[in-house]
Formats: sequence, structure tokens, C-alpha cells
Amino acid sequence: MAFGFNRHVAPLAIAAVFGFAAVGQASAENIHERGTITSVDGSVVKVKDRDGKDVMFNLDDGWKIVGASKATMADIKPGVFIGTATVGEDTGMKAVEVVVFPEAMKGTGEGHYAWDLQPGGKTMMTNATVNNEVKGTDGKTVTLTYKGGEKKVDIKDGTPIVQLGEATKADLVPGAKVFINAPGMTGDKIEKGAVVVGKDGVTPPM
Repeated sequence: MAFGFNRHVAPLAIAAVFGFAAVGQASAENIHERGTITSVDGSVVKVKDRDGKDVMFNLDDGWKIVGASKATMADIKPGVFIGTATVGEDTGMKAVEVVVFPEAMKGTGEGHYAWDLQPGGKTMMTNATVNNEVKGTDGKTVTLTYKGGEKKVDIKDGTPIVQLGEATKADLVPGAKVFINAPGMTGDKIEKGAVVVGKDGVTPPM
């Protein structure tokens, strides 16, 4: 996931989005919030999450900000490093979403593990390199390789696909969709972490 961001990507900032105690993995040590920004007052950002809960965070606490912009199936090709949430068994994995990493972030969160995109622990995440692809009538099947393993994933036409890139505080505006990764929460305040903000109306699909 070509948007002109790759020249300006801050690798450590983007890496922060995908994990604290365990890079990329959903774990007991960190939380994920997905929702819509409802207000911005100075450095205080308020978000209504997908469950209708109001949460907030303070940018003065050193938050990392990363942008998610629309990408296409053509951006998923051999040699590119992607992250994809999937459903189904290993013999029939189907992509729910795809995140295309810039070259500078190749290897971030590499592996295959449980993810919390859908309730009930039914989603898996695979961060890996596209080894090859077989195009079909309604998408493509890709072979993904990572240290210690390989998975085949079907990516159908219409699957949400984004590319990560640079973003700033100015992109955090009411109505913007966000994905938040943080080590914890006190009351309704999310602790210092990282936020992926959708650009140009994009919803971060992770």
C-alpha cells in the first residue's frame, strides 16, 4: 500500500503502531481502539469507538501519528511486505483487509498470530512478504512467506487495502477514522501510544 509517502516515512513511528510488548500482536499488554474522532481541543483528542464508548488521548504525551491512504490490488505484488487480517482455516484463508508497508518498514511485526479485528478471536494477522500471486476472476491468491512459515491468502476484489505513510497532528480532525494501539487506559483516557488516521476519507481497516 503509490502515494508519495515513502520518502518521508518515519520507520520507528510506524513500527510503534504495530505493537509494544509484542510487535504487531494483539496482547494482554496493549489495547486496540477503532473509531471516529469527535473533537480536538488543543492536544486533547476525543474518539467514539466502534462500541459507542467515548475515549480520549493527549498528544502532549508523545503519541506517534501515522497515515493510512487508499491503495489498490496492484500494490500487492511479489516482493512487497504486507499485513493482512484473515478469516478461515489455513487451507482457505480469506483476507478481511490488507495493509501495504513502505519498503523502510519491511519486516515489521513479521509472523502469523491472533488478531482482534473481529470479535470472538476469529481473526488472524499475517505480516509477511508476497512471494508470488495467482490472479483470478475476482481478485488474486497470494503466497506469503515469513520467518518460519508460509500462508496462502485469497484477496477478493473489494477488500479494503491501504498503504501506510506520514501523518501529522493536522490530520487528526473531527470525522477522521482512527485505529489506536496503546499500552493501556485509565478511565476514559488512553495511555501514550500510536494512532493510524485515515486520510481522504479512508478508514484504517486494521
